[in-house]
Amino acid sequence: MDHNLCDQNCCAILIFIIGKWLACKITNLLTKLLGKNNVDATLIQFLDSILYYIFLIVVIIAAVGQLGINTTSFLTIVGAAGLAIALALKDSLSNFASGFMLIMFHPFRVGDFVNVGGASGTVKSIDMFNTTLHTPDNQKVIVPNSKITSDVITNVTANDTRRVDMVSFFKKLAQFRYETG
Repeated sequence: MDHNLCDQNCCAILIFIIGKWLACKITNLLTKLLGKNNVDATLIQFLDSILYYIFLIVVIIAAVGQLGINTTSFLTIVGAAGLAIALALKDSLSNFASGFMLIMFHPFRVGDFVNVGGASGTVKSIDMFNTTLHTPDNQKVIVPNSKITSDVITNVTANDTRRVDMVSFFKKLAQFRYETG
């Protein structure tokens, strides 16, 4: 009986080690494939981290199943915990969904100067939950992604040229003198 338990434990450990290695290899392969197909680097990084953790959860469930633990009840507990966490973190999940939309629809890219969520600056990173801007006065501003997608997005550097209206001081002075005259 003790020998069988040892075999189960060894198999579970092997499943975990090999599964973790495979999860790493598969996500690296997908990252390389997406990179060769000119997919945005931010989206590649985003998908890489999500896919790795999904594969890791599957590996952990398989290893736990090998130990003889009923995975059906385990999955029910994980599902209930997931629902509770989702309800508790609904704002964070909103930021997550908004981050996904920002990466998919590209209203701006890293390096663009934007006005978003009440802040202006050069985009330094677009992460899952927030976007980091550096302002012209060298401040680091972190804006939640849900605030960006629920507000107006102005990408100042989207076009190659920009119109600038300049009113001459002397023209205004002459107009003032004429009117007050």
